[in-house]
Amino acid sequence: MVTAADPGKARTSVWLAGGHTAPARRRTEAPSGLDRERITGATVRLLDAEGLARFSMRRLAAGLGVTAMSLYWYVDTKHDLLELALDRALGELPLPPTAPAEPAVPVQDGWPGRLKSLACGYRRLLAQHPWVAPLTAAYPNIGPHARAFDSALQRLLDATGLAGACRTGAHLAVSQFLHGCGGAARRVPDGDFVLAVDVLIAGIEAKAAARPGA
Repeated sequence: MVTAADPGKARTSVWLAGGHTAPARRRTEAPSGLDRERITGATVRLLDAEGLARFSMRRLAAGLGVTAMSLYWYVDTKHDLLELALDRALGELPLPPTAPAEPAVPVQDGWPGRLKSLACGYRRLLAQHPWVAPLTAAYPNIGPHARAFDSALQRLLDATGLAGACRTGAHLAVSQFLHGCGGAARRVPDGDFVLAVDVLIAGIEAKAAARPGA
């Protein structure tokens, strides 16, 4: 059985080196009635109910009706499980379509409208799962849903026509804005948040309009 990692040992992401897939030995010898999907779902529910500060493997195991050591057949450390829960939560975020909008689609569904929808959806996610914001700051965010989110953002920025340093700056501005609004997700009124998004989008539009050949 794999036990919790030494706290003094350098930790890697659960998404690296095949860590996101439980070895076959664990799957065949592990206690019945458990799997990573069930454990990850229970982790999300416990974090929603009690918060990150109160989360522990012992509390999680009690809710599942198993011993804490049983969980280590499926994850090496608590950090691995928190990374899995983080990506599970990010998977709830609706992403804009991958295909460009058809000519008949209303103007608000162009990149500014889709970026605004993505930002507002991310804010709702942070409000529903307050523990997501601190975990995005603590972990590398390289799970499949995190990568899908960043890919969606990249596609929206591609649609602006920006390139080079302006394109990089726009991506940094949007990323920092979204990740930085986590602590204020529940405190800032909806109208103020939407206004802030509008200002951010207006800045990107101004840069796009000022580019050579625009």
